[in-house]
Amino acid sequence: MKRKTLDLLLTLLGALLTLTLVVAGGLLLWGANFTNSTVHSQLSAQKIYFPAANSPELQNPQIKPYLLPYAGKQLLTGREAEVWADHFIAVHLQEISGGQTYAQLSAKSLADPSNKALASEVQTVFQGETLRGTLLTAYAFWMLGVIAQWSALAMFILAIVMLVLTILGWRHYRRVDETAEI
Repeated sequence: MKRKTLDLLLTLLGALLTLTLVVAGGLLLWGANFTNSTVHSQLSAQKIYFPAANSPELQNPQIKPYLLPYAGKQLLTGREAEVWADHFIAVHLQEISGGQTYAQLSAKSLADPSNKALASEVQTVFQGETLRGTLLTAYAFWMLGVIAQWSALAMFILAIVMLVLTILGWRHYRRVDETAEI
């Protein structure tokens, strides 16, 4: 095979790879923007606000260190949704249920259907766990958006490297002797 033919094939492959990396980076960036804007708009619509810094809700030592940095702010990001779910709702659910899960409370309630206080507790824990799960889902999608954003950056950096290599390959292709063999 002629060296010039191989150089041309490798240069064209490099150009195709560069284009593929740019398209992949663009799609990842679109996905990151879509995910982050959707999570933001959905959380914004819920109008959840962190308690003020001096509020009684932040005096609990299991809550304060996690929520204090967000005191008084509206919950708008996946990271904030995770903090609210794991360090506000979860703590309150533990207090309400005495450390029991929804399944455990529900089983007790089914065994004692006349206990209205227990039935109310089961309902409260169910609603809290549902809200917590929804917020953690928002966090998961937000994190996927963050990963997509970093991946897009990596694709664009690789595309630049590949473009430089393709240009160098094209320069080499133009300088190779027509009769050179591999």
